[in-house]
Amino acid sequence: MEKALILAEGRYNTSDGKTAHGLVRYSQRYQIVGVVDSTLAGRDAGEVLDGVYRGIPIYGSFEEAITENPDVKYLIIGVATPGGYLPSVYREIVKKAIKRGLNIVSGLHYFLSSESEFARLAKRYKVQLIDVRKIFRELKIPFSGKIEEVNAIKVAVLGTDGAIGKRTTAIMLHEAFNRFGKKSIFIAMGQTGWMQGFKYAIVMDSIVNDFVAGAIEDVIWRAWKEENPDVIVTHGEGSLLHPAYPGGFELIASGRPDYIVLQHAPARKYFDDFPQYEIPPLEKYIQLIELLSGKKPIAITINSENLSKEDAFKIAREIESTYGILTKVPLYESIDEIVKLILEERMKIKQMEVEASVESQVL
Repeated sequence: MEKALILAEGRYNTSDGKTAHGLVRYSQRYQIVGVVDSTLAGRDAGEVLDGVYRGIPIYGSFEEAITENPDVKYLIIGVATPGGYLPSVYREIVKKAIKRGLNIVSGLHYFLSSESEFARLAKRYKVQLIDVRKIFRELKIPFSGKIEEVNAIKVAVLGTDGAIGKRTTAIMLHEAFNRFGKKSIFIAMGQTGWMQGFKYAIVMDSIVNDFVAGAIEDVIWRAWKEENPDVIVTHGEGSLLHPAYPGGFELIASGRPDYIVLQHAPARKYFDDFPQYEIPPLEKYIQLIELLSGKKPIAITINSENLSKEDAFKIAREIESTYGILTKVPLYESIDEIVKLILEERMKIKQMEVEASVESQVL
């Protein structure tokens, strides 16, 4: 893997830093050697993120980072801003990186390669400007119905808000299924998943709306056809009821998940980036998922931000007691019980199908 620095100046410890967070936790495409954010200089990126030391230092400046890592090849824009703009303070840093011969990777809606100044510099210094969303902009695959051929267990993680950890929980479930001896394939639905290096990925919100359903169906179908997995795990983008980033409907309708895991952040009162809008009660999401998919979430996972470990566990147990739905705190406890429950439920369905088949033959 080529070495990369992440630029997250002033935003690493915010929800805007979710691209950086994903790459610090997991990356198969790039070897992350540091994060640039002067507000957290000197700390470990993993320790700031979730208390787990990962040996990825946070630097106070790009100059310091490149001095410590002279062989780095990429600078990754590690933020997802509202509307996808490039923060003004990042412009000069990006230009410095280009002049030092670094390729630039961005998942923003704003395309670096479409701006003449960046394009001119990139050409002069012979570096790439990789706009991840641009890769999928022309993807135009109509929905066909071939999703019904997929006989692997399909699991989707949806959330009560955006930037709430859906992808992270989905990756954890994917890894847990593999530990249980089930071949699992993870499918990324956003730019961070592509950057992390997953083989099967689309950037859902860069695709023309008429073709989103087909793109979801196709990437799931291809993963099943090419890999023959037991399980396919994926995640939604945005949130079912987010006023600015509504998402999850298309995954339920086109991806046809067998089981839905709902990610929830109890300490959040307002939607990400929109403090004028309160997040509806958890019960409303449970009801909505049941209405749309025909079944309640198989499990609820808790994002423990702004909660002590003790409070997170207490809330999880209260939710489990109130709704009768298995509830876990992924960053603090094993999610193996969720995997066991899904496999047990799948076994029951298979057994019922066998019994129904036997009865029909007798009749």
